[in-house]
Amino acid sequence: MKMAKKTEKKGIENMEKMEKYDPIKSIGEMEKQIPEKVKKEIEKVRNKLKEFKKAILKKFPYIQAIGILPPLASKIIEEEEEIEKQKDEKLIHVIIIVPDEKDKELNKLMIEGIKYVQGIKPKIWLHIKTTKQLWELGLDAKYAFIEAIAMSLPLYDKGILGALRVTSVHKTLTLKKFERYVVSYVVTGSLVRGQAIKTSDVDVFIVIDDTDVKRMSRYELREKLRAIIYAYAIEASEIAGVKNKLSPQIYILTEFWEAVKDAHPVIFTMIRDGIPLYDRGAFMPWKLLLQMGKIKPSPEAIDMFMSLGERVAKTVQRKLNDIVTEDIYWGVITPSQAVLMLYGIAPPVPKETANLMKEIFVKREKILEQKYVDILRKIVIIYKKYEHEKIKTISGKEIDKLLEQSSDYIKRLKDLMDQIEKKAREREILQIYETIFNLLEGIFGKAKETILMKKFEEELIKKTKLPQRSLRLLKKIVDAKKKYQKGKLSKQDLGEVRKVAHELTSQLLEYTQRRELLILERNKISLLYKTKKAGKEIKKRGEVLLFKDAIFIIPDITSDTIKKFSKDKMSESSKEEIKKYISKKEPVEKRISPELLSGLRKLFGDFELIF
Repeated sequence: MKMAKKTEKKGIENMEKMEKYDPIKSIGEMEKQIPEKVKKEIEKVRNKLKEFKKAILKKFPYIQAIGILPPLASKIIEEEEEIEKQKDEKLIHVIIIVPDEKDKELNKLMIEGIKYVQGIKPKIWLHIKTTKQLWELGLDAKYAFIEAIAMSLPLYDKGILGALRVTSVHKTLTLKKFERYVVSYVVTGSLVRGQAIKTSDVDVFIVIDDTDVKRMSRYELREKLRAIIYAYAIEASEIAGVKNKLSPQIYILTEFWEAVKDAHPVIFTMIRDGIPLYDRGAFMPWKLLLQMGKIKPSPEAIDMFMSLGERVAKTVQRKLNDIVTEDIYWGVITPSQAVLMLYGIAPPVPKETANLMKEIFVKREKILEQKYVDILRKIVIIYKKYEHEKIKTISGKEIDKLLEQSSDYIKRLKDLMDQIEKKAREREILQIYETIFNLLEGIFGKAKETILMKKFEEELIKKTKLPQRSLRLLKKIVDAKKKYQKGKLSKQDLGEVRKVAHELTSQLLEYTQRRELLILERNKISLLYKTKKAGKEIKKRGEVLLFKDAIFIIPDITSDTIKKFSKDKMSESSKEEIKKYISKKEPVEKRISPELLSGLRKLFGDFELIF
């Protein structure tokens, strides 16, 4: 226990050294963080080290990687390696990694390397390590040192630096999200064996403490963790900029401990070969117990592992069946639902999907061939028969045929999506055009396109009621419609027209609202009157809107009640009717007839007009 606590403490101290060193930010942003003066120096060093790389690789072709350690990590390296240097002396640290079998040549390599870098300023400090020595850093809980190497700028890399970099980024993402719960983050496989290349899968094991999780079942917890950590694996590859695929295995502590007790072969191998990149004092005790022969499988576990081999034939057949019942079935159903959604239909239930595909795309739109609906229907039928146990097994030959047909189906769906998108673009451009010209007709009255454009230019642009840019926006929309009519409208064209239409629509609506307000102000007379509420006399404000053939009365400007006075008769009205009269743009004389005055007295009693 003392050893475990000491390892944990050492690991925590090393991790604290890296507090200000975020590997996620370092990649791609590392050079941005370096001052310009230092950056120029590093660039000079890089150029000089190119010659060093060329010469050293020619003499020692077995070298696996050469990297410049980041400036942010220099202090950590110097402390770990106990490097003595003069005050304020700047060192550029270079890591060279070689295979384990070349450990006897380390001195020779160091001597030759020092010869090549002599005279380079700032001073170059070489660190030469075998892969075994590299992983001993993890076993000694020197996680910060490993992280610094992972973030080095590669001058040459067969794959180990890239694999280590993506692992380090993934570890950081995982710890940021689950630091309280991560027990161990362990790397294993080809990376640890020193056999990693630029396309190697990187195997990592993550053990999560579930002992204080009470809100969900262990199954739910494991699945939730897997989803998040797998997503981080994709993100880490993108951030690190490497081709290595991360293969994380997630274990919750209680299940992992059961597997350790049974000496499960996978867990046995992981503990034996794995290297911790983060550990809270659990992994190293397991490793020592294994080395001491204290972890042994029980007789029950041995019987269980043997039975797995005996069940292999059934397992293979079940997996073949699952390919059809799960992978192929959902592999055609889900994209089919996506295509229907793109067309504008809510995602249907699976059993209705084939019928809808036929009704819409084969019969109505005539853009899909019947044979593809037949493929979809066939896969659905096989799935349903298997689900209801009408068929027990599916042959490999039939699966191959179904895979081929489903592949053709998916390929055709992609083309279908392009066809639907093209039709959607056509509908959208027509809708945009119609919206803009409806607004213009609302301003100028119904007319042909050319007349409306001429009026737009003369009445709104030349009179500076709208900016000159608005005319260019209108012409772009008209040009886009012409492109559509010629069948030349692209996605980019539509994207540009969307922006243009949004801007021009806002301008026209704003102008229309301003014009309506001006007309209302010109035609409006306010009135004040008294009324009673709850036995008390209160003052109210109303409005009278004068038009040629009608007068609108708004008894209370705080309510939506509107009355219309026309031909000496009073009736109920609405805002929509007022808008119709505004659009007529007829001249109005502010004159109040005796009949109107009589009607106003009936409504309000004594009142006062304000012009």
